[in-house]
Amino acid sequence: MKKISIQEVAPRDGLQNEKEYLPTESKAELINRLSAAGFDKIEVTSFVSPKAVPNLRDAEEVFRLIDRNPNIIYSALVPNERGAERALSVKVNEINLVVSASETHNRKNIKQSVEDSFNRFKEIMAMTKMEKVQINGSIGTVFGCPFEGEIQEERVLQLIEKYLDLGVNGVTLADTTGMAVPNQVFRLCERLFTYFPQLELTLHFHNTRGLGLANVAEGLRAGVTKFDASLGGIGGCPFAPGATGNICTEDLVHMLKFMGYEVRPNLDKLIETSKFLEAHLGYELPGQIMKAGIISELYPI
Repeated sequence: MKKISIQEVAPRDGLQNEKEYLPTESKAELINRLSAAGFDKIEVTSFVSPKAVPNLRDAEEVFRLIDRNPNIIYSALVPNERGAERALSVKVNEINLVVSASETHNRKNIKQSVEDSFNRFKEIMAMTKMEKVQINGSIGTVFGCPFEGEIQEERVLQLIEKYLDLGVNGVTLADTTGMAVPNQVFRLCERLFTYFPQLELTLHFHNTRGLGLANVAEGLRAGVTKFDASLGGIGGCPFAPGATGNICTEDLVHMLKFMGYEVRPNLDKLIETSKFLEAHLGYELPGQIMKAGIISELYPI
């Protein structure tokens, strides 16, 4: 039975895009519930400017409130040196760097060129050299950009090479606006493993056009074993037109479990936690399993 790692991103990628601010204590309770459900990694928050993402202005407080499980990596997105300082002050387990494959999206999202982003990453790597922290490098708009359209595979290969030259522990490829299609995912991932056979690769899909889990299936076929997902299917990039939620964690876990894969998260606890999140956000979440139930549930005639 092949083990698949599930990395929960709702507390960061999900909540950053919400219209209403979720109180700090509720965020901490959500993360504690996710920890109890069992994950390989939880992306807790982002150490960005509160003006840019006001929903995550309480990053330090959230990290100080949560109960950490030593078997879970607690990660945070960091855009610059100031963010790295803040993240290190609360002893994050992992810093997640992010750059877009699209120059246009990077300037819109990060307010700088791709080259400038990597220059900042060099400074962050220098800052963390003596720290006990992992570094992950994420690449957004890998499978398409709403401003530039198609992204060439060579561009993705070049950016992965730049990250590996920096010394990152792993790389995440993100379908930021849900433009990926299954055969594209398989083709790119198969090619990546040919060039970088030891690459610690994570796929991060959005379900913007309903293809999220189909794309996961093709990632699995290519040999990928790590996937990001967001509880209830919440999330989306606030700097891209039409971007909607990430693939739903409980739907992903349900699919993998009944396909015969080994996954850590407890499905019943995920469904309970998704209902908890739905109650706190005050609207119906897009996840399907919390509504329909798992396929092994039978009903009387």
